Formats: sequence, structure tokens, C-alpha cells
Amino acid sequence: PISPRPKAHLQPSWKSKNFKPNRGFLFIPTSNFHSFSQNASLSSSPFPYNLKLPSLNNSISVYLHPVSDSTDENFTESLQDLANVVNSEKLPNGFCQIGQTESTRRVFIQEPTWITSLFMRNVYRRNKQRVKTEFKEIERRNYYLLRRRQIKAETEAWEKMTDEYRELEREMCEKKLAPNLPYVKKLFLGWFEPLREAIAKEQKTQRTKKQKAAYAPHIDCLPADKMAVIVMHKMMGLLMMGQEDRYVRVVQAAVQIGVAIEQEVRIHGILEKTKFQRKKVDDEAQEDMIKEAEILKRRVRSLIKRKRLIEVQKLVKIEEIKSWGRDTQAKLGCRLIELLTETAYVQPPVDQSADSPPDIRPAFRHIFKIITKDPGHSTGKRYGVIECDSLVLAGLERNAKHMIIPYVPMLVPPRKWKGYDKGGYFFLSSYLMRTHGSRQQQDAVKSVPPKQMQKVYEALNTLGHTKWRVNQRVLSVVERIWSGGGNIAGLVDRVDVPIPELHSEDLKEIKKWRWSVRKAKKINQERHSQRCDIELKLSVARRMKDEDGFYYPHNLDFRGRAYPMHPHLNHLSSDLCRGILEFAEGRPLGKSGLSWLKIHLANLYAGGVEKLSYDGRLAFVDNHLGDILDSADNPLSGDRWWLMAEDPFQCLAACINFAEALKSSSPHTVISHLPIHQDGSCNGLQHYAALGRDTLEATAVNLVAGDKPADVYSEIAARVHAIMIRDSNKDPANNPNALLAKVLIGQVDRKLVKQTVMTSVYGVTYVGAREQIKRRLEEKGQITDDRLLFSAACYSAKVTLAALGEIFEAARGIMGWLGDCAKVIASENQPVRWTTPLGLPVVQPYFKTERHIIKTSLQVLALQREGDSVEIRKQRTAFPPNFVHSLDGSHMMMTAVACRDAGLRFAGVHDSFWTHACDVDEMNRILREKFVELYSMPILENLLESFQRSYPALKFPSLPDRGDFELQEVLKSPYFFN
Repeated sequence: PISPRPKAHLQPSWKSKNFKPNRGFLFIPTSNFHSFSQNASLSSSPFPYNLKLPSLNNSISVYLHPVSDSTDENFTESLQDLANVVNSEKLPNGFCQIGQTESTRRVFIQEPTWITSLFMRNVYRRNKQRVKTEFKEIERRNYYLLRRRQIKAETEAWEKMTDEYRELEREMCEKKLAPNLPYVKKLFLGWFEPLREAIAKEQKTQRTKKQKAAYAPHIDCLPADKMAVIVMHKMMGLLMMGQEDRYVRVVQAAVQIGVAIEQEVRIHGILEKTKFQRKKVDDEAQEDMIKEAEILKRRVRSLIKRKRLIEVQKLVKIEEIKSWGRDTQAKLGCRLIELLTETAYVQPPVDQSADSPPDIRPAFRHIFKIITKDPGHSTGKRYGVIECDSLVLAGLERNAKHMIIPYVPMLVPPRKWKGYDKGGYFFLSSYLMRTHGSRQQQDAVKSVPPKQMQKVYEALNTLGHTKWRVNQRVLSVVERIWSGGGNIAGLVDRVDVPIPELHSEDLKEIKKWRWSVRKAKKINQERHSQRCDIELKLSVARRMKDEDGFYYPHNLDFRGRAYPMHPHLNHLSSDLCRGILEFAEGRPLGKSGLSWLKIHLANLYAGGVEKLSYDGRLAFVDNHLGDILDSADNPLSGDRWWLMAEDPFQCLAACINFAEALKSSSPHTVISHLPIHQDGSCNGLQHYAALGRDTLEATAVNLVAGDKPADVYSEIAARVHAIMIRDSNKDPANNPNALLAKVLIGQVDRKLVKQTVMTSVYGVTYVGAREQIKRRLEEKGQITDDRLLFSAACYSAKVTLAALGEIFEAARGIMGWLGDCAKVIASENQPVRWTTPLGLPVVQPYFKTERHIIKTSLQVLALQREGDSVEIRKQRTAFPPNFVHSLDGSHMMMTAVACRDAGLRFAGVHDSFWTHACDVDEMNRILREKFVELYSMPILENLLESFQRSYPALKFPSLPDRGDFELQEVLKSPYFFN
């Protein structure tokens, strides 16, 4: 017999938190079996809540053999354990001993399905939670590992390079010979020690000098070796990214070097302040820094509440980091450049007799040069420049990775934007807007309430949190082409054109020869510049190719257009960059995604295919399946169909992805990382058509549904062609354009006029249009005489602009009204200001500059500063395009935020929106709805009202007449963005 338990222990075990039912069977005594089955059948619920458990006073008998269909392996062992407890001398909880008594028969029955279901659901939930927790922990560890690497990249870049030069120098001293280094690395190593010694000497001189230079306090802020590395690399980087004539202006180089050193000093100061160890950058120190800043903020607020302002001022003064200013940056930069020119030398390969002295010459020269402002202008200003020796330039384009420390895309998502300088990179200087030194624009953005800018912050954060990766298959093809000499797929030829030789002493021949030599040198300068650009892009791609993914922090120009902050390899760049980049996250194609991938491929092939209907583009791809498969499998050894595309590397990436789908037994399930583009049809004119509500203009730019895309460029080209035919029939004696028209008739196509039409709404001038058309005519190669080419470009530009005015009369009316309003404001010596629909304040930064003369050790520099007088003409001509840019930037940001809310990955390139193939339909719906939402606002009315409120004494022209176009038509237009 069992002694009765206290009542506290009589709670049914299945009600307790620790109850775990045995799988497969329920264990009940026979005496209660009848009541259990009866109660269970009467219950309307599947769970028998009225189940009565047996009294503990009853006798117990245990059958140690489960029923035959039991699947629980531990069931027998569990019963055996129970039997052992029953027959034991004493229960573990200290109750009385159980004796051997006669047992009452017990029955095992199979448990109801609800028990198994409940148990399995509980197990599944627990396992799912455990896996989820483990996955989150792995993700967290990976994030902090990448974050640590990102912080090291931002804070230790120059330190790492300095250590490398120290190590190379030590190796040279030990081995008594130069190590096997790339050409430019050898140059840098040769310059490093003399420059370091010269900087160290200058630091010592400035410390002991009574009459110290203006830069004296700052030249000693960093060790001499680190300063030497920064100067060498920044100078070579500027020469790579600079002019085609292989020089960089002194004022630009001096300020850039000064800024780079100031930034490194700031980073060094922050790390010292937070006790960061340069070789042990950890996340705890970063967290400590954030906590310290928060504590300081709370302390300041507390002191302000108690009106203890003197203590507040002391605290803020301690924390405030003042900029050195352009003067100090320029003076320090000039002195360091001067030291570089004095210590850096270059020696050509030894191919002369042993008796002759070695040809050692300076690597850099400081000279003065006349520089023209625009290609069309013959006059210019005299500037001091740093010119690089040709021997140094020879190795630049092959050694980009050794010359620049590129602050590459981020390994973790950038900091979210919360203010003017709060967001982007962790340590590198990051600003919300590129203001180019405009004080008024900076003040406007800094003073705006954060709540007003919320949508702008959200859009930039959305763009910055899109994860990218390198398409390794495309990159390998690019590397093979580049190592083979380039000159295909849009890559520049790696070999210069030969300089012509003079074979005659005839004056006419000499004149032609000089002209051809000048032309050949110009081509070689352009090729050199393009080769450097490609090497910079590839150096970043090589560095990032093994990363799982990376991110581009974004910021804005003053009009509100978003740009990646990393300058070299990004999706706003050329076909090369776009072909190499893809989304890091892959998504299954799906049925609609497969169709969009086909359309995307046709668009990239172009050549008129992109202007077909969607069905026409799908048919084009279906007719070239063999070419697509061959391009994917044998990009360089096959028929190379992809090379005929207008965007060859992007086309190759699409061929590879589409080939995977074709070879799959389930094409719709194939994972795609490819961004699919949806581009506006002459987007600037689309915005003008929506503002003016003109039906004809709206139809011309696809705001109205059609069977196939309307092509405004082809329409303008047809009008230009008609005007030229008319002019060609006139008498050349009375009309000098007749001969030019005859020459041009066969060369007018959409490509000739496209760039001019595209930029017309953005304020392209006649000179700009002439240069655009001249480049297109040069590409055609039918006009070889340079003078005839120039005259033909002048005539074509005039005719193109005239044809534009005929078709887009309403757009011209709005442009004129905007320009007139700007003229009224600027006449009062005020910049034009407005607020975008998303709340971003814009101030046009066109002021007359004031020259500020400073004397440096290298030359007298004239620094440009923003003056107090506005440029009336620039304020007027720039306002219409800037206003439309602010509207298309608003549309893109509205779309980005809505796509994020819908769970889509989004990337924006002004008027080109990108997402996964499977999500294109959803993005198309969103971008149309956002366009209608944007232009449902009274934009022009609000603008006029803001002008009248800001300048109540001025009189503005009345709003232009507008048409009756119904904006909702955009929602039904398949080719609005396509």
C-alpha cells in the first residue's frame, strides 16, 4: 500500500509545464477505461479536457510488453525503469517503501491522433526555434567578423601600406638586391626612403623654427613614413584619374593630399581617444565609443537644463573637431608635393653603353600650362600643374592595384542615415549631400528637421542595403580579353597608335603630318586615360571577387539624385561594371521572370530590337537560342554572338543566366542573381509631359499605352532627315547649308540625335549639342576632313534643336516659365531655392567665385571661394534641368521605399530601376503608381506659392497653360518604363 501524497502533489502531470507524453501510447488503468472512452466520445472538442486520472491509492500492475505496433524504441526501457522504481526499497522523494502486492490488471491502448499531433507540433516548434537561434548566432558572428574587417579597412589602410614598404626596405637591406616587384612598386620603393627622410627633416625643422610655417602644426601630426605613403599614392591616383594630357593641377593635388592627411589624422585621433589598438581593432571598443558619445550627450543636456552653460561650452569645445580649412590643406599639400618633386627620380632601363652616365631624371615636374575650360573654347587660363614623366606613366595602367588604396565597397551594410554627416562609412568622412563647398546648401540641409527628411533617409538606406557580388564568370572573360590586349567588347586597345613619320619636305605634306601627329597623340592620351580607368575598375573587382557580398553606401547630389559613394566599380558606371556586378541574393526565376530575362537580353542586344513590342523581343530571343547557348558555353572560342550587342558584357551575363534556365529540367526554379532593368523612355521629357499634361507629348514618350514602344529619338531623327532633304535641294550659292545637308543625308539616324534629345530637357547648350553630334559623326568615320566634320556638326546641332522645339512645344513652355521665375529671383541677388516632394531642401549653388590668393612654397595658389553675388545667367539656365532632376530623384526614391516595403531588392540608376526577374511585374506596378502619386500633387502650383511666400515683393509670371492628359493612363502603359 502507498501512503497518500499531500494534496499539493495531486495536480495531473499533463497540466504541468514539464509534461512530456510518451510517443505512440497512453498509459491508463482498466478501472477508468470505460469512463475515459465515454467522456471522450461525448466531448465536442478533440482534446478530452474531462479526462480523470487514476487515484494514487489504487493498486498498480505493470505489463512490461508493449503492444505489437509500438514504434517507440525507448518504450520498454521506460517501463522497466518504472518497474524498478515501484519495486525499490524507497522512492527517490522519500515516501514510504513499496511492497510486493497483488497487482490489478492494466491495459495499454494506442493514443489518439491529437496526442501525436500535439507532441510532434511541439517538437517541430522547439527544433525550428533552436535552428533559428543557431542561425541567428552564426549570422551575428559573421556580421561582426565582416564589420571588424570593414573597420580595419577604413582605419588601417595607410598603416598597412606603410608596414609593407618598411618590410620591403628591410628585405632589400638584407639581400642587397631589389626584390622581384612590379614596375610601379619598384618606383614607389625607390621614392619612399628619400621622401620619408625629407618629410622627417621638415618636421624637425618646423619644430625648432621660430618663424613657423602655416602648416607647421599639421605636418607633424603623422609619422613621416605614413605621410610619405599618402603623398605618393594620392599623387599617382590623381594622375590616373586626371586629364588625358597626363597632368594634375597643383591646387587640386595640394587640397586632395591635405584632405587625405587631415582625414587620417582624425581617424587616428578617434582611435586613440577610444583606446583602439591599431593592430587590434575590435567591436567592443567601437561599442565603448558609441556609449561614451551617448553619455556625453546626456551630460550636455543635463547641464543645459541646469543652465550651467560655461561647463557645456568647455565640453563641446573639447569634443568639437574643427576642420583645418582649405588654406591650411593647400599649404601643407603644396609643401609635401614640393618634397616629392625634389626627391622622386626615375631611371630608364640600362640599354646604353657602360661608359655613358645613367639617365636619371625627375619623376614629377612642376610647370605652368594653358588649360581651356570647354572643348569648344580656344582660349584658357594659365595654371600650375604637376606633370608625370613618361617612364612613370608607362607602368600606370598595368599596376593600378599597387598605386591606389581604393576604399572599396563595404563588407557590411552602411550606417543608416540620420543626419548630414551621420551615416555611410564607419570612419571615413561621409556626408548626406555633395555640396561642393556651397555654404548655403550645407546650411539648408543641416537645419532641416529630421522628420521632414525621413523618406530621403529611408530611400538612401534601401539603396545602401542592397547586397552585390562579383559575377565571376563574366570577370574571367573580361580578364582574358584584357590580358590579350583588349580592343573588343568596348575595351580600349592596350597598344598605342603609331606616330606618323614625315616622308616629304613639301610644305603641304609637313602641315598634314603635323596635324596627323597631333591627332595620333590625342588618341594615345585618350587610350591611356581609358586604360587607367579600366585597371582601377578591375583592381576593385579582383579584390572583391571572393567576398560573399558587399554594399554601396549612397548619398545625394544637391538636386536629390542618389549616387554610390564608391567611385570606381559601381552599377552607375559603364557596361563593364554592370556586367561584372550582380545581386548577391538569388531568387527563382518563376514563369514571369523567365519572360523578363528574355526581354532583358533582347534590350541589351539592342540594335533596334529594344524598340520592338514585348512579343517581338521574346521572338527575337527564341530565334537565337543557339547563339545564346554558344555565347554562354564558349564566350571567346565560339561564334561570339554576344560581342555584337550594344552592351556586350551585360548581354553575356544574361546569356549565361538564360542558358542555365534552358538546360534545367525546371527552368522556372533556376536561381537568378541578375538585375533586370526597367528604363524610362526619355525620362526627362516624361516628367515634362506629366507636368504639362500634353497628350501628344505624353504619347510620344510612352505615358499612353500602345502596341509597341513609341521612339521619340527616331521621330526626331526623321524630322531632322526631312529638314536636311529640304535644305539639300536649295541652291548652294545662296544657302551654304545645302552642301552640308547633302553630305549628312545618309548619316542621320536615332543614334546621331539621341544624346542631344536626351539632354535637351536638362539644358544642353548649342555648343554641347555640337560636341555630342561631332563625336557620333567621328564614330561613323565617313567624314575624315576635320574642318568639314566641325561644320557638319554645327549644322546638325541647329537642325536637331529646331526639330525638338517643334515636337515638344508644351515642354519648352514649362522650361521657359521655370527659367523666367529663376531670372526674377536671381535679379534680386538670391539663389533659387525649392523643396522636393520628399522634403529635401535645394539651393542652387551658382555664385560668383572669389579668388583667394595664398602663397605656398611651390607657387602662389588662387583658391576659389563662394562669393555673395549670384550668377544670374547660370541660375536661370540651370533651374529647369535641376528642377526636373529633383523630380526624377523623388520618383526613384519613392519607388525604392515602396519596393523595400513589398519585400523586393531594388537598385536605382536615375531613370533605370533594377530588381530580380521574378519581381519585375511587382516593381512595374509600384513605379507607375508612384509616378501617378507624384504628379497628382500640384507641383508647379506649390513651387509658385513657395516663391511668392519667400519673395513677397517680387512678381512672378503666371503658370503656363496645360493640357487635358489623364494621368491614370500611365498605369495602363506597358512601355512607360520597359
